[in-house]
Amino acid sequence: MKRVLIIGSGGAGKSTLARHLGELTGLPVVHLDREHWQPGWVETPRDEWTRKVAELVAPDEWIIDGNYGGTMGLRIERADTIVFLDYSRWLCLYRSTKRQVVYRNKTRPDMTPGCDEKLDPSSVSSGGSGTTPGERPGVLAMLRAARADGKRVVVLKDPKATRRFLARVLADGALPTR
Repeated sequence: MKRVLIIGSGGAGKSTLARHLGELTGLPVVHLDREHWQPGWVETPRDEWTRKVAELVAPDEWIIDGNYGGTMGLRIERADTIVFLDYSRWLCLYRSTKRQVVYRNKTRPDMTPGCDEKLDPSSVSSGGSGTTPGERPGVLAMLRAARADGKRVVVLKDPKATRRFLARVLADGALPTR
C-alpha cells in the first residue's frame, strides 16, 4: 500500500480519514480541495487541473482525498488502494452542514487559504458534493472494475467501520484488504 485514493460524498470524512491514515502510515497526504480551489473559490481551469492531478499522482507514495470526477481515471490508474466512504446521505448532509457552521467565515484545514466556509443552501439541499445517490451505481461499477484490475478496494459503510479500519491499520502497520 503506497498510493491510496479516498472518495465519498461531501461530509463523509475523506479529509479526516486521509489525515489519520497519513499519521499512521507516514504517507504524504494531498487534499484535492486545497489543490483545486484558488483563493476566493476560483476553480483551476480544466486543462491546468488535469496536468496538476497528473503531477500529484506521479510520485510513488501518496494518500489523496477527493472526488473530482473529471480526473478520477488518472487517480484510479495510479492508486493501488481505493477507499470509498459509502455513508448514508443523511449523515453526510448533517456533517456537511455542521462543517459549514463550525468553519463559517473561516478556512478549514484541508482547504486553500481564502476559501472560507459559508452557509450554502444549495450545498445543503443537494446533500453535499461528490457521490450523490444518483452517482453511487457508477461509483460502485468503477470500484468493481478497479478490483478486477487488481486494486485493493475498501468500502466503509459508517463511522464505526472506519474506526475499525483505522484500528486494523494501526495494529497491522498496513492497510487491511477489507
